Amino acid sequence: MEVQLKKLLETFPRAGRVEWIGIRPVRKEPLTIVEEVEVSEKEGMVGDHYSGRSGNRHVTLLQAEHLPVVAGLTGRSFIDPVLLRRNIIVSGLNLLALKDHQIQIGEAVILEITGLCHPCSRMETNLGPGGYNAMRGHGGLTARVIRGGIIRLSDAVTVVSTAKPRPND
Repeated sequence: MEVQLKKLLETFPRAGRVEWIGIRPVRKEPLTIVEEVEVSEKEGMVGDHYSGRSGNRHVTLLQAEHLPVVAGLTGRSFIDPVLLRRNIIVSGLNLLALKDHQIQIGEAVILEITGLCHPCSRMETNLGPGGYNAMRGHGGLTARVIRGGIIRLSDAVTVVSTAKPRPND
């Protein structure tokens, strides 16, 4: 039975797709929407204020299918991804199932999923009262860059492997 569960945890029905990209050049300032971004193993997302800082949070990802849920929970008809302060919006792939996996975006970039990206208190300001709680469970994931390159809108997002445990993790 353990072998069957392992196979189930590594099988995904289809590739995902990059729907939106944003970088945060300055802390607490609005995101800049871009069509492509360079990522590197050392800096993470080039041009983002987190660049060169925590390797576990080089990139933040959010599932596109969660946007209507957050909109509904906040009484809105639409949520602009800029308000949520994540770097990449992905559709068609269950991001929450990617714990302990590596993903490939486009032709070159490899990211290792490092954990959940919990909402911050800023969601109360951006989404209104209750915004923080609306985002709970819908905040997305953090990732470290394993192999750098360029991420572009419409790039495919595929699962490439189960990540190997790191000595200090």
